[in-house]
Amino acid sequence: MKRVVILASGTGTNAENIIKYFRNNDLIVVVHVLSNKKEAKVLDKATQLKVNSFSFNREFYKSNELLNWLKLNTDYIILAGFLWKIPTGIIESFPAKIINIHPALLPKYGGKGMYGMHVHNAVVNNKEKTSGITIHYVNENYDEGAIIFQKSFEVLVGDTAEDVAKKIHTLEQENFPKIIEKVILENG
Repeated sequence: MKRVVILASGTGTNAENIIKYFRNNDLIVVVHVLSNKKEAKVLDKATQLKVNSFSFNREFYKSNELLNWLKLNTDYIILAGFLWKIPTGIIESFPAKIINIHPALLPKYGGKGMYGMHVHNAVVNNKEKTSGITIHYVNENYDEGAIIFQKSFEVLVGDTAEDVAKKIHTLEQENFPKIIEKVILENG
């Protein structure tokens, strides 16, 4: 059984979807949800879904305590709206086992500060014809890890950033758990 830990900073819709997707899976289980924000709604969702959760501060995050905890408790780390850069020690200890989702077609609109509505506003303001999601491995740089999967959609004339956000959310919900499962089953 492969153990998954989800790191999230916000409301947790992707984390909730992932937990539900793997709820009755015999090969993969979400064992914990961790957040860098003690007031993050994702922690409430994890509790409601009977998944262990806790929040942590930057000191714990940058120390070896988190790394040691992860080594004991997980096989894969999934970033679902987690905004902090992953420490090098964690990346080196979990090669090709940290997966992130980004709300754009990388390499466009990636990097520090490019998340959520910042991305969607940029897509609309630049009059992009397409946008989509990118699921990728995490490396030492924001949004530069090897791409695992991309799915795009047409940005229609008149689409607002909110319209783009809704389309992105639909793609995330449809694809993120399936791609996580595929990666884990293929890589063991």
